Amino acid sequence: MKTMQFSLRDCSTQDSALLSLVACGTFLEAYAGFLHAQDILAHCENNNSPAAYEEYLAGGMRASLAEAQPGSAPVGYILTCEPDLPAHLVQPHDYELKRIYVFHRFQGTGVGRALMERALAIAHELERKRLLLGVNAHNDAAIAFYRRCGFEIVGERHFTVGATTHDDYVMGRSVSA
Repeated sequence: MKTMQFSLRDCSTQDSALLSLVACGTFLEAYAGFLHAQDILAHCENNNSPAAYEEYLAGGMRASLAEAQPGSAPVGYILTCEPDLPAHLVQPHDYELKRIYVFHRFQGTGVGRALMERALAIAHELERKRLLLGVNAHNDAAIAFYRRCGFEIVGERHFTVGATTHDDYVMGRSVSA
């Protein structure tokens, strides 16, 4: 495992620009070569803008940033919310990890694990029993990470970005596990 110093902190609407920065950067890093540039740009403008993050956080979603130290540059983040997944996969007391992204350079440093632990802690604080997330069915590295964190596949969904529809797995794990 690579070593680095980082800190985690919960976000408010005042952090929308930082969340947007890391969200757009990690989305580009994850999907360059898989999606057309215009689809990436449109997705980031619609879903990862500072205004979008202000709306998410004002509407009850919760976010946390991982920041490299020294300097507090954002290197990863999570966004959690009430489940926005196919209804047949959601049970009472579920919670969703809507987004977890870490810049590739910082993967393997403990940042992703710390962000996952924060998502589980948020779900626990809210007295939820299960945490769900969606992951591209072809993202073997992410699926392996989620499995190491105790997640199992509980179903499937489709996720569209621009003109491309992706097959996703929905994975879940007990909050108390």
